[in-house]
Amino acid sequence: MNEGRRFHVRTFGCQMNEHDSERLAGLLGADGWQHTDDVEQADLVVLNTCCIRENADNKLYGHLGHLKALKERRPGLQIAVGGCLAQKDRELIVERAGHVDVVFGTHNLAHAPALLRKARRLGEPVIEILEEHDAYPSALPARREVDHAAWITIQIGCDNSCTFCIVPIVRGAEVSRRMGDIVREIEELVADGVTEVTLLGQNVNSYGRDLGAGQYRPRFADLLRAVHAIPGVRRVRYTSPHPKDLRPDTIDAMATCATVCEHLHLPLQAGSDRVLSRMHRGYTAARYLERLAAARAAIPDLAVTTDLIVGFPGETDADFERTLEVVDEAAYDSAYTFIFSPRPGTPAATMVDDFVAADIAGERMRRLVAVVERHALAKHRERLGRTEEVLVEGPSKKDPSVLSGRTRQNKLVHCSFNGAAPAPGTYVAARIVDAAPHWLRGELVDVVAAPRRARTRIPVAAGPA
Repeated sequence: MNEGRRFHVRTFGCQMNEHDSERLAGLLGADGWQHTDDVEQADLVVLNTCCIRENADNKLYGHLGHLKALKERRPGLQIAVGGCLAQKDRELIVERAGHVDVVFGTHNLAHAPALLRKARRLGEPVIEILEEHDAYPSALPARREVDHAAWITIQIGCDNSCTFCIVPIVRGAEVSRRMGDIVREIEELVADGVTEVTLLGQNVNSYGRDLGAGQYRPRFADLLRAVHAIPGVRRVRYTSPHPKDLRPDTIDAMATCATVCEHLHLPLQAGSDRVLSRMHRGYTAARYLERLAAARAAIPDLAVTTDLIVGFPGETDADFERTLEVVDEAAYDSAYTFIFSPRPGTPAATMVDDFVAADIAGERMRRLVAVVERHALAKHRERLGRTEEVLVEGPSKKDPSVLSGRTRQNKLVHCSFNGAAPAPGTYVAARIVDAAPHWLRGELVDVVAAPRRARTRIPVAAGPA
């Protein structure tokens, strides 16, 4: 029924959303659809949404506005909205954008093809939002964007109660996937040419606490060791951990499993204990720094990145100065920095009397970024002259004559080369010759390992976070 019909998926948000888009592409491909990169040629456009920050809403409705004109020219075009914002806004999406055909949430990804058929048959919008998963999403087919790397969902939902975060509302309670199913999926991916896997969860450090019976429950460290033992896996990454649940056995697994990359993303959010308490983060700045120090002491050449929120309700000048002090002491390799954005339904959104003025929050952000980038540049300059293993991702977006790739520490390297360009998925040795806060520049020294397999895949269009 869908033979010859073309689909286009646009993704907003985190790696979990991007992985969901891969599953959507797999489901649509199995239903007879063909992928297109050209939205103007698509018979179906799916927007897979995020709702972590306020501008996510603006991005969605801005895109829907552009698609309205396209649908007026091509009435047969179907438009679907899925993901976290769909889970949150539900009927509001159709109220604000009546040209949307299907709205589905985070818990019913597998139903998308059937919902599209139903909307086409009825000739009216179809909305289906479930409150819990009817099947673990990793059981669904996926069409990966690249051959050499894959995301693996190990956990869905979140049991934490951070007052600024809407994830527990739209993703539900924590549910860990059984370790044997994870290992089997990775073994199949390795057989298909994957050498780098990234384990995904809202709080990977709490993985397994809802599994098992009696005295044994697998922990995240057990999973890291099990994935490390799979032949053919060369790099293991994970995101995101919660500092309050970072255990010594996880640090030990990172230190002793050679495939686990020397990169730890450890969200601080704020350096003031008063703000951390209002955020319900479950740790103090001192406790955070203790765990960070333990990780750095155990894992040589560890790169550490973080998330930081400026202007959380009630943040005083003294609170912000404490954040600057902690960030300065932590000396991160890089950081994702955000000005607080109230999300309806979260406790922080009700703290309206304590909102920080936009001009004050903006000035604090500028000061914070300056500290982060000072340390980032210093960390990168320390790597000058070193030879790094780089996994080639492809040509640079700005200069096709330069390759881009990632080190084990997840540092972006732009690499010059002579002769034929190594294919994506190739591991190369590159000597670092220049450094900036957000990237390194290298010169190709040698090919370390060629891609194990090359296949053509249906890509998934990705949007900005």
